[in-house]
Amino acid sequence: MITIPKQTFFNLSESKRKKLLESADLEFTRVPFFEASIANIIKTAGISRGSFYQYFEDKDDLYFYLLEGKLKTAKVYFSGLLETHHGDLIEAVIELQSYFLRALSDEEEKQFLKNALLYTTHRVESSFTSIWDTYLDHQEFKKVGELINRDYLNIGADQELLNIFKIVSALAFNNLIEKTVKGLSDDEAMESFKLSMSLLKQGIYKQNI
Repeated sequence: MITIPKQTFFNLSESKRKKLLESADLEFTRVPFFEASIANIIKTAGISRGSFYQYFEDKDDLYFYLLEGKLKTAKVYFSGLLETHHGDLIEAVIELQSYFLRALSDEEEKQFLKNALLYTTHRVESSFTSIWDTYLDHQEFKKVGELINRDYLNIGADQELLNIFKIVSALAFNNLIEKTVKGLSDDEAMESFKLSMSLLKQGIYKQNI
C-alpha cells in the first residue's frame, strides 16, 4: 500500500516539507518505530500537534512515507542494474542486495533501515518487497519485464515471471532480517544470499547459462 500524505502537506513550502521530513527521519533513526514520539518530531520541526494531523493521519503514515521514499531510489537503481547486466535477473538482484548491505555507507541511513527491519510487520515487508513486487503495478511490471532477458530463463509466461519476483522478494527481505537479527557481517549476509540465488538460478535458468 502506497502512503500518500494529505494534500495540505504538499501545499506547504518546500522548506517546511523538508524540515518536517528531516525531523521525522531524525526521530525514526534515533529509536525504533514503537518508541518514536510525535512530540519530538513536531518540536524539532517547529509545528503544532494540530498541524501535524493536518498533514498525516498518524505516525504510521509519516513513517511509511519516509520509508517508501528511501526505497523508491532502489527501484530506479534496479532498472539500471538490469541494463548493466544485460537483462540477467539474478545478477541484478544480487547487486541490488549488495546495495542495501554495503552501499548505504551513511550510518544514519543504516540505522533507519535497521529500525525498520526490527519493526517487522506485513506493511514493512510490503514496502521492502515492492522493490521487486512490480506485479502490483502492471505498467511498472511491463517496464521492468522488458529489461529482463528471457533467453536466460526456462520460463516464458508473465505469470511465471511474476512468481519469480515473489520468490526473490521473499528471499531478499528474509536475508535483510537475518543480517539484522543475527548480527551478520555484510560479507556473511551476501554469501548467504548468493547461495539462495544460486539455488534459485538452477531451477529457473536454462542449463547452458
